[in-house]
Amino acid sequence: MFSNSFPDRSVMAELMARMLWEIRAVHFRPEEPYRLASGMASPVYIDCRKLISFPRIRSAIMDFAAATVTRGAGFERFDVVAGGETAGIPFAALLADRLGLPMIYVRKKPKGHGRNAQIEGHMPEGARVLVIEDLTTAGGSMFTFIDAIRAAGGVVEHGMALFYYGIFKEAEARFANGGVKLHHIATWREVLAAARAEKLFDEETLASVEAFLDAPLAWSASHGGVAELPTA
Repeated sequence: MFSNSFPDRSVMAELMARMLWEIRAVHFRPEEPYRLASGMASPVYIDCRKLISFPRIRSAIMDFAAATVTRGAGFERFDVVAGGETAGIPFAALLADRLGLPMIYVRKKPKGHGRNAQIEGHMPEGARVLVIEDLTTAGGSMFTFIDAIRAAGGVVEHGMALFYYGIFKEAEARFANGGVKLHHIATWREVLAAARAEKLFDEETLASVEAFLDAPLAWSASHGGVAELPTA
Protein backbone atom coordinates (compact mmCIF):
# COMPACT_ATOMS: atom_id res chain seq x y z
CA MET A 1 0.00 0.00 0.00
CA PHE A 2 1.12 3.55 -0.69
CA SER A 3 1.80 6.22 1.90
CA ASN A 4 -0.41 9.29 1.81
CA SER A 5 2.42 11.61 2.93
CA PHE A 6 2.80 13.44 -0.35
CA PRO A 7 3.25 17.06 -1.39
CA ASP A 8 0.37 19.43 -2.01
CA ARG A 9 -1.41 19.28 -5.35
CA SER A 10 0.54 22.25 -6.75
CA VAL A 11 3.86 20.57 -5.97
CA MET A 12 2.75 17.24 -7.48
CA ALA A 13 1.56 19.11 -10.60
CA GLU A 14 4.90 20.88 -10.96
CA LEU A 15 6.84 17.66 -10.45
CA MET A 16 4.74 15.79 -13.01
CA ALA A 17 5.21 18.61 -15.53
CA ARG A 18 8.98 18.43 -15.06
CA MET A 19 8.91 14.63 -15.41
CA LEU A 20 6.98 14.87 -18.68
CA TRP A 21 9.54 17.30 -20.04
CA GLU A 22 12.41 15.09 -18.85
CA ILE A 23 11.16 12.05 -20.80
CA ARG A 24 10.31 14.23 -23.82
CA ALA A 25 6.62 13.45 -23.68
CA VAL A 26 5.68 17.07 -24.40
CA HIS A 27 5.72 18.57 -27.88
CA PHE A 28 5.15 22.16 -29.01
CA ARG A 29 4.66 22.74 -32.74
CA PRO A 30 2.72 25.98 -33.41
CA GLU A 31 3.99 26.28 -36.98
CA GLU A 32 2.67 22.82 -37.94
CA PRO A 33 -0.26 22.07 -35.61
CA TYR A 34 -1.19 18.58 -34.51
CA ARG A 35 -4.62 17.25 -35.41
CA LEU A 36 -6.34 15.68 -32.40
CA ALA A 37 -8.94 12.92 -32.54
CA SER A 38 -11.67 15.51 -32.01
CA GLY A 39 -10.62 17.30 -35.20
CA MET A 40 -9.01 20.14 -33.28
CA ALA A 41 -5.83 21.77 -34.48
CA SER A 42 -3.42 22.08 -31.57
CA PRO A 43 0.11 23.47 -31.19
CA VAL A 44 0.71 21.09 -28.30
CA TYR A 45 0.74 17.33 -27.93
CA ILE A 46 1.46 15.16 -24.94
CA ASP A 47 2.28 11.45 -24.90
CA CYS A 48 1.55 10.09 -21.42
CA ARG A 49 2.01 6.55 -22.73
CA LYS A 50 5.76 7.10 -22.47
CA LEU A 51 5.44 7.09 -18.68
CA ILE A 52 5.20 3.30 -18.59
CA SER A 53 8.76 3.00 -19.94
CA PHE A 54 10.38 4.96 -17.09
CA PRO A 55 10.01 2.95 -13.86
CA ARG A 56 11.09 5.59 -11.33
CA ILE A 57 8.95 8.32 -12.88
CA ARG A 58 6.08 5.88 -13.40
CA SER A 59 6.19 4.91 -9.73
CA ALA A 60 6.17 8.54 -8.57
CA ILE A 61 3.25 9.42 -10.86
CA MET A 62 1.20 6.51 -9.57
CA ASP A 63 1.92 7.54 -5.99
CA PHE A 64 0.68 11.01 -6.93
CA ALA A 65 -2.43 9.49 -8.52
CA ALA A 66 -3.21 7.45 -5.42
CA ALA A 67 -2.72 10.45 -3.16
CA THR A 68 -4.83 12.66 -5.42
CA VAL A 69 -7.81 10.34 -5.60
CA THR A 70 -7.82 9.37 -1.92
CA ARG A 71 -7.56 12.99 -0.84
CA GLY A 72 -10.30 14.02 -3.24
CA ALA A 73 -12.67 11.08 -2.82
CA GLY A 74 -11.75 9.13 0.31
CA PHE A 75 -10.07 5.87 1.22
CA GLU A 76 -12.99 3.43 1.08
CA ARG A 77 -15.00 4.86 -1.81
CA PHE A 78 -14.17 2.30 -4.49
CA ASP A 79 -14.53 -1.42 -5.11
CA VAL A 80 -12.85 -1.64 -8.52
CA VAL A 81 -10.42 0.36 -10.66
CA ALA A 82 -11.20 0.43 -14.40
CA GLY A 83 -8.86 1.30 -17.25
CA GLY A 84 -10.06 2.42 -20.64
CA GLU A 85 -8.75 0.79 -23.81
CA THR A 86 -5.88 1.10 -24.42
CA ALA A 87 -3.81 3.77 -22.72
CA GLY A 88 -5.68 3.53 -19.43
CA ILE A 89 -5.08 -0.19 -18.94
CA PRO A 90 -1.51 -0.17 -17.57
CA PHE A 91 -2.28 2.78 -15.29
CA ALA A 92 -5.39 1.03 -13.97
CA ALA A 93 -3.26 -2.00 -13.08
CA LEU A 94 -0.70 0.16 -11.31
CA LEU A 95 -3.27 2.24 -9.44
CA ALA A 96 -5.31 -0.82 -8.44
CA ASP A 97 -2.15 -2.28 -6.95
CA ARG A 98 -1.46 0.96 -5.06
CA LEU A 99 -5.01 1.05 -3.67
CA GLY A 100 -5.27 -2.69 -3.00
CA LEU A 101 -8.29 -3.06 -5.30
CA PRO A 102 -9.40 -5.37 -8.12
CA MET A 103 -8.99 -4.14 -11.69
CA ILE A 104 -11.09 -4.36 -14.84
CA TYR A 105 -10.68 -2.83 -18.26
CA VAL A 106 -13.23 -1.48 -20.67
CA ARG A 107 -13.22 -1.71 -24.45
CA LYS A 108 -14.31 1.16 -26.64
CA LYS A 109 -16.96 -1.19 -28.01
CA PRO A 110 -17.86 -4.89 -27.58
CA LYS A 111 -15.21 -7.11 -29.17
CA GLY A 112 -17.70 -8.70 -31.58
CA HIS A 113 -16.94 -12.37 -30.94
CA GLY A 114 -16.86 -14.91 -28.11
CA ARG A 115 -18.83 -13.41 -25.21
CA ASN A 116 -19.00 -10.09 -27.07
CA ALA A 117 -17.73 -8.51 -23.87
CA GLN A 118 -16.98 -4.83 -23.47
CA ILE A 119 -15.82 -5.14 -19.88
CA GLU A 120 -13.01 -7.59 -19.09
CA GLY A 121 -12.53 -8.83 -15.55
CA HIS A 122 -14.98 -9.26 -12.67
CA MET A 123 -17.26 -6.37 -11.76
CA PRO A 124 -20.02 -7.21 -9.25
CA GLU A 125 -23.43 -5.61 -9.65
CA GLY A 126 -23.45 -2.23 -7.93
CA ALA A 127 -19.65 -2.04 -7.66
CA ARG A 128 -18.27 1.47 -7.12
CA VAL A 129 -15.83 1.95 -9.96
CA LEU A 130 -13.00 4.46 -10.36
CA VAL A 131 -12.24 5.01 -14.05
CA ILE A 132 -8.71 6.06 -15.00
CA GLU A 133 -7.25 7.33 -18.25
CA ASP A 134 -3.80 8.62 -19.07
CA LEU A 135 -5.23 11.98 -20.14
CA THR A 136 -8.50 13.66 -20.97
CA THR A 137 -9.28 16.70 -23.07
CA ALA A 138 -13.05 17.26 -22.88
CA GLY A 139 -14.05 13.91 -21.35
CA GLY A 140 -15.60 12.28 -24.41
CA SER A 141 -13.56 9.09 -24.39
CA MET A 142 -13.80 8.71 -20.62
CA PHE A 143 -17.58 8.83 -20.80
CA THR A 144 -17.53 6.07 -23.43
CA PHE A 145 -16.08 3.86 -20.69
CA ILE A 146 -18.22 5.30 -17.90
CA ASP A 147 -21.42 4.71 -19.88
CA ALA A 148 -20.41 1.08 -20.55
CA ILE A 149 -19.71 0.46 -16.87
CA ARG A 150 -23.00 2.00 -15.83
CA ALA A 151 -24.88 -0.03 -18.43
CA ALA A 152 -23.33 -3.18 -16.95
CA GLY A 153 -24.50 -2.33 -13.43
CA GLY A 154 -21.49 -0.45 -12.07
CA VAL A 155 -21.62 2.87 -10.23
CA VAL A 156 -19.26 5.60 -11.41
CA GLU A 157 -19.02 8.87 -9.51
CA HIS A 158 -15.29 9.57 -9.91
CA GLY A 159 -12.78 9.61 -12.76
CA MET A 160 -9.00 9.97 -12.70
CA ALA A 161 -6.88 11.48 -15.47
CA LEU A 162 -3.14 11.65 -14.91
CA PHE A 163 -3.12 14.68 -17.19
CA TYR A 164 -6.05 16.99 -17.84
CA TYR A 165 -6.06 19.66 -20.54
CA GLY A 166 -8.00 21.97 -18.21
CA ILE A 167 -8.90 24.49 -20.92
CA PHE A 168 -12.39 23.50 -22.08
CA LYS A 169 -15.54 24.72 -20.33
CA GLU A 170 -17.28 21.92 -22.24
CA ALA A 171 -15.32 19.40 -20.18
CA GLU A 172 -16.44 20.91 -16.90
CA ALA A 173 -20.06 20.82 -18.07
CA ARG A 174 -19.77 17.22 -19.30
CA PHE A 175 -18.46 15.91 -15.99
CA ALA A 176 -20.93 17.97 -13.96
CA ASN A 177 -23.90 16.85 -16.07
CA GLY A 178 -22.66 13.27 -16.03
CA GLY A 179 -22.42 13.16 -12.23
CA VAL A 180 -18.69 12.44 -12.20
CA LYS A 181 -15.99 14.25 -10.22
CA LEU A 182 -12.74 14.37 -12.20
CA HIS A 183 -9.45 14.09 -10.34
CA HIS A 184 -6.15 14.92 -12.04
CA ILE A 185 -2.50 15.62 -11.31
CA ALA A 186 -1.31 18.15 -13.89
CA THR A 187 -2.65 20.38 -16.67
CA TRP A 188 -1.24 22.26 -19.63
CA ARG A 189 -0.84 25.38 -17.49
CA GLU A 190 1.71 23.58 -15.28
CA VAL A 191 3.52 22.18 -18.32
CA LEU A 192 3.72 25.64 -19.89
CA ALA A 193 4.97 27.11 -16.62
CA ALA A 194 7.72 24.49 -16.48
CA ALA A 195 8.72 25.23 -20.08
CA ARG A 196 8.90 28.94 -19.35
CA ALA A 197 10.85 28.48 -16.11
CA GLU A 198 13.39 26.19 -17.78
CA LYS A 199 13.52 28.33 -20.97
CA LEU A 200 12.80 25.24 -23.06
CA PHE A 201 11.36 27.23 -25.97
CA ASP A 202 11.63 30.77 -27.27
CA GLU A 203 9.09 33.30 -26.06
CA GLU A 204 7.31 33.45 -29.43
CA THR A 205 6.54 29.72 -29.29
CA LEU A 206 5.42 29.94 -25.68
CA ALA A 207 3.19 32.91 -26.48
CA SER A 208 1.53 30.96 -29.29
CA VAL A 209 0.91 28.04 -26.98
CA GLU A 210 -0.50 30.35 -24.32
CA ALA A 211 -2.85 31.86 -26.93
CA PHE A 212 -4.12 28.34 -27.63
CA LEU A 213 -4.67 27.62 -23.94
CA ASP A 214 -6.58 30.89 -23.53
CA ALA A 215 -8.89 30.26 -26.51
CA PRO A 216 -8.36 26.70 -27.84
CA LEU A 217 -11.31 26.47 -30.22
CA ALA A 218 -10.65 29.89 -31.73
CA TRP A 219 -6.99 28.94 -32.19
CA SER A 220 -8.04 25.63 -33.76
CA ALA A 221 -10.46 27.29 -36.19
CA SER A 222 -7.83 29.80 -37.30
CA HIS A 223 -5.37 26.98 -38.00
CA GLY A 224 -7.63 24.67 -40.03
CA GLY A 225 -9.21 22.67 -37.21
CA VAL A 226 -12.74 22.41 -35.83
CA ALA A 227 -14.34 25.40 -34.13
CA GLU A 228 -16.39 23.37 -31.65
CA LEU A 229 -16.09 20.08 -29.84
CA PRO A 230 -18.45 17.18 -30.53
CA THR A 231 -21.18 16.92 -27.93
CA ALA A 232 -21.46 13.13 -28.00
